[in-house]
Amino acid sequence: MDVFKAIQARREITKYQDKPIPNELFEKVIDAGVFAPTGNNLPSKHLIAITDRKMLDKLADTTPYMKWMKEAQAAIAVTAKPSVSKYWLQDASFACAFIWLEAVELGLGSAFGAVYHSEDEEESQIREDYVRKLLGIPGDQRVVAVLGLGYPDQTPKPKKHVPRDEVVSYETY
Repeated sequence: MDVFKAIQARREITKYQDKPIPNELFEKVIDAGVFAPTGNNLPSKHLIAITDRKMLDKLADTTPYMKWMKEAQAAIAVTAKPSVSKYWLQDASFACAFIWLEAVELGLGSAFGAVYHSEDEEESQIREDYVRKLLGIPGDQRVVAVLGLGYPDQTPKPKKHVPRDEVVSYETY
């Protein structure tokens, strides 16, 4: 599959088969995050690979919107260190996107569990502290997201996108 096909095929998958992900596939998904670009090539991001069933179940309690993690076969927590780069959030976001697209490329599904909450610092702190404690993440790292992974049990139908002419301009807005 080429990149554009993976982009078009990407859906948030929250229902997974009870089927383990082979280690070689999981490592490829991790590598997609490793090779994602960073601002000024600074190493601000960090990935934590999780396959332990008990830990995945605990991560499902990060927010009421992550219950699907109880079905995921693996997860990758994506953190970033603001003291390393002012582009820490972008760096982590690129890693999340690359992880998701590689998962699609390999026939896996993924869902994005938002931990960092840009509009509610108190909620963000609660979520980040919960994941930080579970995974032993140092306090100087911001926890951006946890992506769940697994073989899709069902694939949602394609979503209707906003018309292109509403989101694309040429030369000026």
